[in-house]
Amino acid sequence: MATKIRLQRHGRKNYAFYPIVIADSRAPRDGRFIERIGSYNPNTNPATVTLNFERALYWVNCGAQPTDTVRTILSNEGVLLMKHLQGGVKKGAFDEAEAQRRFDAWKARKQQSVDTLLASMADKKKQDAKARLEAEQAQNKAKAEAVAKKKAEAAAAAAEAAAAANAEAPAEEAAAE
Repeated sequence: MATKIRLQRHGRKNYAFYPIVIADSRAPRDGRFIERIGSYNPNTNPATVTLNFERALYWVNCGAQPTDTVRTILSNEGVLLMKHLQGGVKKGAFDEAEAQRRFDAWKARKQQSVDTLLASMADKKKQDAKARLEAEQAQNKAKAEAVAKKKAEAAAAAAEAAAAANAEAPAEEAAAE
């Protein structure tokens, strides 16, 4: 039986998530499967991947063929690297402890790069929020200046009208006498 490691589509339109399954290559995409080994959710930023590492490694060692997308996921999670390192142990190039040390070093570098990426995204988000706040404050200041100018003009016009009315009142009283 030819087994594949592939994605099943679940979710709704424009918001899909994908269980990672082991299935017979002849089975329908969303149909019968042998085992579910994880899930992939591309809707989050960054995409969320949960994977049973041991079972994925077992199935890759048994000869299950991953699809292109699943191959990328397995590579990013380190399953294919561990298979490669286990091949080196079988050939006698190095021992199991060295293979585990190399894998742990790779995993630490990978985690550090992910943390750096998340930190830069958070920093960029803060800078964008700060820039939006400054732009809004500048816009509000411009509006406040325009309103103050308009109020000053209205007060000046009212003062002129009151002065004109006061000037006309004594003139009318003088004319009446």
